[in-house]
Amino acid sequence: MGEARGFAYAQRADGSVVITHRGRVAGTLRGGRAAEFLAEVDDDPQLVMARWTGNYRRGNERAARQHPRNRA
Repeated sequence: MGEARGFAYAQRADGSVVITHRGRVAGTLRGGRAAEFLAEVDDDPQLVMARWTGNYRRGNERAARQHPRNRA
């Protein structure tokens, strides 16, 4: 899997968190979800942000479709 890059986040005064990818808003977290994200983001920030925004599956979908066990 390729390494996630280009993610950034900003915590707002109201407690919400805005996650951006290459300058564009990728997601906004509020309340409990924002608190969970902030507790988890210290581990590997780029990977955590990619996972929380759903932008973590890139590059191998086409190759996986051609694998013999995935053919129907």
